[in-house]
Amino acid sequence: MNFCSINRKIFLDTETTGMNKTGNLCINHKIIEIGAIEMINRKLTGKKIHFYLKPGRLIDPEAYKIHGISNQFLSKKPFFYEVSQKILNFLKNSTVIVHNAIFDISFLNYEFSLISSQIPKLNKICKIVDTLILARKLFPGKKNTLDALCQRYHINSKNRILHGALLDAQLLSKVYLSMTSKQESIFFSPQKNTSYNITYDYNLENKIISHIIYATQKETNDHVKYLKNICNISKKKIW
Repeated sequence: MNFCSINRKIFLDTETTGMNKTGNLCINHKIIEIGAIEMINRKLTGKKIHFYLKPGRLIDPEAYKIHGISNQFLSKKPFFYEVSQKILNFLKNSTVIVHNAIFDISFLNYEFSLISSQIPKLNKICKIVDTLILARKLFPGKKNTLDALCQRYHINSKNRILHGALLDAQLLSKVYLSMTSKQESIFFSPQKNTSYNITYDYNLENKIISHIIYATQKETNDHVKYLKNICNISKKKIW
């Protein structure tokens, strides 16, 4: 993989005609909306792609309840293959960040495979990061839907009455920044005029790096005096 040297991230979401109950995520169902926005060095650039797509099949009623996109609305929209090159050009050489990536990426790979077997799978032309996996590491045992994460990080999602690919990509970018940003310093003051600064950094893989806080010279001297006093009392060293 030859990824871009700059820190380019793409936040992506899709809406579909449905999902097979057999467990197969994509065969017989199609993408009807795709939204993706660009971020470079943790700042949104304003660049995006957003397409509604004619699927060539009817939308499942259960899927319609989720996204509210109708068959009639899509009747004059382009087919996936008509915009596929624009999508590929936007995604390649980047880190593509998706919530529950197995769903969206499987659908995209399936759509591309219908066009040509020569089109590589997305993980060959970009790096895939699944924020659902990251959220489960950060909040094990808790609900980690996009709505739940927005509530947890106090991100305004009141406009999300129905699912929408572009809106969800925008919300995901805010959630991702909150999940991967440095935690604010925590200060403790156990004694007067004394403070301890403990900082933890979360990296993308959710590893925690703790910074060692060394004792001051005064604390070291006081500790030595304390040990000497104990030795004098006990008449022998106990350490």
